[in-house]
Amino acid sequence: MAALVAAGGLLAAYAYTSLDRTQAVLVLSDDVARGATIEPSDIAVVRLSVDPALSPVAATDESRIVGQRAATDLWSGTLITEDSVAESVVPIAGQSLVGVSLTSAQMPSEPLYAGDDVRLVLTPEGAAGAGSDTQSLRTVDAAVVNVSYVPETGNTVVDVTVAENEAADLAAAGARGGVALVLDTREK
Repeated sequence: MAALVAAGGLLAAYAYTSLDRTQAVLVLSDDVARGATIEPSDIAVVRLSVDPALSPVAATDESRIVGQRAATDLWSGTLITEDSVAESVVPIAGQSLVGVSLTSAQMPSEPLYAGDDVRLVLTPEGAAGAGSDTQSLRTVDAAVVNVSYVPETGNTVVDVTVAENEAADLAAAGARGGVALVLDTREK
């Protein structure tokens, strides 16, 4: 009998300490598509024992999360983490995201960073077809979003945002290798 009482006491102590280690965190009560604004009705508060490596958003931060945008597709029941939300999405309305593959001769050797303002020069063979030397150069203003090196080709892919009406011409010129990148001032 004493063993049962002791076992019951240990079980109660374990349950109490387990509850003590839980925290109130935010989860989604509805599916939220990538880029959609998170509404108060999309959020629920639950108490969980959460690994801090997940960087969960505490229930007390609900007002900070409401009105933000979903950084990825989020499903009902998903734990909201700091990486789940963003203040804005890329590209914003009126802009397009275009990836341009560039050789080392088509871009400066200075490392590029997200947020850099650049000009993309559509070279004659990229702007009007091979052999059209009379075509004047055309430039497209852009902002760098991401830069990645592709070891298989030796090229660097630069993802840029451009005005929506410039995207098709830039993508076509980029596909033909007719784009050069100019880094503009970083002085703000």
